[in-house]
Amino acid sequence: MSEKTNPQDTDGRVSRVIRVGTRKSQLARIQTDSVVEKLKELHPDVHFEIVAMSTTGDKILDTALSKIGEKSLFTKELETALEKNEVDLVVHSLKDLPTVLPVGFTIGAVLKRENPHDAVVLHPKNKGKRLDSLANKSVIGTSSLRRAAQLKKRFPHLEFKDIRGNLNTRLKKLDEKDDFSAIILAAAGLRRMGWENRISQILGPEDCMYAVGQGALAVEVRARDRDILEMVSVLNDSDTVLRCIAERAFLKHLEGGCSVPVAVHTEVKNSQVYLTGAVYSLDGSDSLKETMQTSISSDDQTEEQEKVDEKVQRVGITALKVSEAAQDATVKLGVDLGNLLLSKGAKEILTVARQLNDAQ
Repeated sequence: MSEKTNPQDTDGRVSRVIRVGTRKSQLARIQTDSVVEKLKELHPDVHFEIVAMSTTGDKILDTALSKIGEKSLFTKELETALEKNEVDLVVHSLKDLPTVLPVGFTIGAVLKRENPHDAVVLHPKNKGKRLDSLANKSVIGTSSLRRAAQLKKRFPHLEFKDIRGNLNTRLKKLDEKDDFSAIILAAAGLRRMGWENRISQILGPEDCMYAVGQGALAVEVRARDRDILEMVSVLNDSDTVLRCIAERAFLKHLEGGCSVPVAVHTEVKNSQVYLTGAVYSLDGSDSLKETMQTSISSDDQTEEQEKVDEKVQRVGITALKVSEAAQDATVKLGVDLGNLLLSKGAKEILTVARQLNDAQ
């Protein structure tokens, strides 16, 4: 393991050092710092050292994500460092993590979800407007096939173009040029950056459902590191874990990824998890959307389960402090919803979307 011990303490106690991997972008650093702060509160005797690195997705800025075809665009370099014991845990946006992780890794914690919806950020000249009041043929920037497919159908008077780069770069492209009337970004990232004042409209599920795992932070660890898994497991937010397991199971069953428009919406209320899932053609004209639910009643759940099997992953997640019965129920929910959509023709819609995207 890459953990070191440093004689930090004045009373002679040896302090343990744990290295935390992150992407270099400002948002990634803010997200990682927030996780490390929580861990420091729980483990004041541990020294957490942050190791920042660039990933393939950070370096390829002239190509749409859906065209690159690499499932681990923003995670590969971080996982290599984890594999080489150069870091002990990695903080990711959960939506960047594929539903099947490389052997030897697991998501040991999924933290309480920030607002998972998408947000409209307007060019300053359009202040006070909404998508439906923008002029005909206004150009909207988004690098997401999922967003574009839903919004093309909902707002046919608008046009959509790719925009790449981190949050800072995309906002700069919006503000300093006249190429875009607005751009669509995840509300969670804007809020974490302290840029809530730039949000002119939050898109509800009737306008645009969100990406699998959007708004949630995940901590990836080596599956064999029981003590690190135990350390990060206290960060798990039960409702978020269950919603994201359902979403990831749905996506995995559809064999979806960046290169196809798949969207979800989840809720936990009255001991039920509700999962709405949808697939779209690239222009949004063809779509399938269904909702299912499952019980995660408190009879099935205990606050603290001592004997959760850390060897069992559910769509890449090992949640030690969340009821196994509830986790299994939400995996089944995602698979069942995936099967329902497949029975209605989802595979054909997604195959055509993938082929068209590859051909463009």
